[in-house]
Amino acid sequence: MNFSPSWLYTDEYEDRRRDYESPDDKLKTAIIKLGEVDPVEELPRLEQQIRDHVPRNIPVLSEAFRIGVTEQPYKIPFYAALLRLLHNTTELSIPGESSLGRVILEDFWKGFQAYLDKVEWRETRLCIHFFAHLTVAKLVSADSMFSLLRSFTAVLDEFGVSHGRAKRAALCAGEGLLIAGAALKADSPAISDEIIHAIQAYAETTTQQKWLVSPSTRISSQMIPSDGTVELLDILLSSLVTLNKSDFKDTGNCMPQPYKNSAEIDPTILTPYVLPAVLVPPEVIEFDSMSTDSGEESQVKKEEWPEFFIRLFPDDVSPDPKSPPGYVVRTALLDILDIFEVNRKECARLLLEYPKWNLSGTFKPKPGAPVETEPMPGKDWQLESTIIEIVLGSYLILPESSKKSIYYIALITELCKLSPSTVGPAVGKSIRKLYNSLSDGLDVEAARRFAEWFAVHMSNFGFSWVWKEWVPDLSLPVQHPRRAFMRRAIEFEIRLAYHDRILKTLPESMQTPDAYTIAEQAPGPAFEYDDPGNPHHDAALAVLNLFRGRAKAEDVISHLDSLKSTLEASEDGHVNVDSVIRSIVVQSLLHIGSRSFSHFLNAIERYLPLLRNLASGGTSSVGGNGNPEAKADVLTAAASFWKHNRQMVAIVFDKLMQYQIVDPTDVVGWTFLNGVAVGQLAELAGPMNLSAFEWDLLRGALDKANGRVTIARRKVAALRKEDDDARARYKARADETMEVDPEPKESTEETEVPAVPEKEVPQVENPAITTALKAFSSLTKEQKAALSRTLEGFVSCLAPSATDAHANPHARTVITEAAWENRANWGRDEWNAWETWGWYRQFCRAYSPYLRTYSTTLYMVSFSRFEHVKDPAADLLKLVWNIATGQET
Repeated sequence: MNFSPSWLYTDEYEDRRRDYESPDDKLKTAIIKLGEVDPVEELPRLEQQIRDHVPRNIPVLSEAFRIGVTEQPYKIPFYAALLRLLHNTTELSIPGESSLGRVILEDFWKGFQAYLDKVEWRETRLCIHFFAHLTVAKLVSADSMFSLLRSFTAVLDEFGVSHGRAKRAALCAGEGLLIAGAALKADSPAISDEIIHAIQAYAETTTQQKWLVSPSTRISSQMIPSDGTVELLDILLSSLVTLNKSDFKDTGNCMPQPYKNSAEIDPTILTPYVLPAVLVPPEVIEFDSMSTDSGEESQVKKEEWPEFFIRLFPDDVSPDPKSPPGYVVRTALLDILDIFEVNRKECARLLLEYPKWNLSGTFKPKPGAPVETEPMPGKDWQLESTIIEIVLGSYLILPESSKKSIYYIALITELCKLSPSTVGPAVGKSIRKLYNSLSDGLDVEAARRFAEWFAVHMSNFGFSWVWKEWVPDLSLPVQHPRRAFMRRAIEFEIRLAYHDRILKTLPESMQTPDAYTIAEQAPGPAFEYDDPGNPHHDAALAVLNLFRGRAKAEDVISHLDSLKSTLEASEDGHVNVDSVIRSIVVQSLLHIGSRSFSHFLNAIERYLPLLRNLASGGTSSVGGNGNPEAKADVLTAAASFWKHNRQMVAIVFDKLMQYQIVDPTDVVGWTFLNGVAVGQLAELAGPMNLSAFEWDLLRGALDKANGRVTIARRKVAALRKEDDDARARYKARADETMEVDPEPKESTEETEVPAVPEKEVPQVENPAITTALKAFSSLTKEQKAALSRTLEGFVSCLAPSATDAHANPHARTVITEAAWENRANWGRDEWNAWETWGWYRQFCRAYSPYLRTYSTTLYMVSFSRFEHVKDPAADLLKLVWNIATGQET
């Protein structure tokens, strides 16, 4: 959710609004800002401030508690302690009247019910944390708390429950038990076992999904390594099992419980609050009646996969997430990351201040700070290393992080600015750890994001890195993941600065051409017809001059017809004249637009009719579906022009798709056939394969196709709503203006009543809706074609037939466990094949909601040829496909 915490204001705004605050607002602010200095010392004073406030405004007080609990979850134990104090009776208390704390809690429950009704999972879970602490404080009855948790474990037994829903329900129940386990188990020993077994039973059904999204799993084995990564539900279960063995007596070593400092409550005086029974609302399923073939709304749901976090440090440096204290720290920091996305500076400050909200001795004191308490046994962790590990772990979640990548990158920069002496070393160690893991099977998508973060982070700190540490790796095969990372990171750095600037930061051994680390020349255009020695130099110059003179598109087309006749008369028969003309036109047009991005857009928009003429094979100035060969020539010419700047290749392809010169399917097909040759040195070219560059082109094409369908779907829905509203208004006006006969005749009454609906609501199809439905149907076919062509491309790469051109001979060999263990002896082609397998996994898991819509058709088209055929590559292709699309395997 993108919202700003309601209590988060700037100092300047605070000064302006202070004069306008009502007494209720001031009290609300005081509650929300509990603990700015020392929460334990502030509790009695804030309690008295609340009691002294008259007249009491219970809704304001409960709202302040709700804001504090859901937007500052690290304060939840202290809000529970405050509510415990407010339950105490005073001299002014009226016998038989509910305590102030009890009244606030009852109103707080109404807010929780609203969160639950709206299925706002994060707020619901954090309120359960609050109720769990109150259960330990004996303000909430253990029976009702167990009933609340059981209502969430019931979600896990729902037929066809989505992973996102099940995971969130399991977190609500499991974390509630983790906090309140001692009180619940004392009330009924079987309670904890029931909840743990329910979560465990569900987690066991997600084993194959875990294999597909774990960043360190191998394609050669479905075993998930136990070190290096942790999965969210697994570490929750591990923590619960550990605590359950001690009857949850160790919970006090995991989190503060300040409410225990208060005197025991006499149950004869204060009866614990019984939480009302609840039912978790069912999943909202939107039925789409636009097209029976379109399936359901296929939005990519990022939470539909298990969450794996990468570990970067040993247990004595950062908390072991499988231990209860480690789980508590990790989830608390994750909540801060999630809530404060809107303000990365505030998020960085709160992350570094987190130790004050946990038990003393949990983290090492800052360098130079006095040691006030002894380190806690088994803890004494490094705060900065813990934070960096959790931020990078969230950033590298597969198939996609929950927030935009730039948020995590910018947050790490802010952390470095706030405490450079402590955060800087943690960042450096993280980079080295991730770099070392590249050769141990780090997922290709995680490696791509790692290179992106590394480049942006270096750009914020003068591009200073000790590259000499990695010089020995230049002896590795040219497509080894470590060398690919260096090449990719430097390419990203050049985009953020310029070629010579980055070149100077590298050791001499990395600057040489045979290092294949940095390009010999700066990114720029490569107009191949600029050379007077080119046989088509004069023809290209004539076309270029027409563009410079802003000639009309039809005049250029006429000139091209003459040029075609000339070239056909002069060229040998083996030259494809149409392809030559397309190359000349596209490269000349891009040459005109190469000065800036605005020049490029102006050139494209001015000559859209010309480009559509080229893409249609020269048969029509309007275009249409186009000619596949012609559109491939257009893409090849654009890629050739920008071969020294691969970022511009992706940009130009995107604009060609946007202006419908080419289709996403054309880009997909072109990428599989030609992508490896763009901008790469001869040593890097080879059999058909995919690297991060080709994946970016595929992703751009697929996102374009999927996005168009989503937009068209929304347009149809909006038009239908407008049409329904118009019909309703028409009917309302008809009802208002209808003349009513006070004494109608029987003969007319029977004939007029049936005729009214026909007259009031004319059943005429809206032409706009008809047009929108046709567009939607066309775009749906385009989406299906793009997905099908991508799947077919991967199948051709990874399970090639003997007749396939440019087949990688190692596509089938790298998927065996023996081959993986022998990876130290792999060469260029083996690593190429391994990376292509990685991008196939990313394609299946990232676009699984779309693939499920057409799973039957796509499976038949791409995999039916492998039926009754023994082929390990085909079997692995189908296994990944079935897991991603939710098929039985």
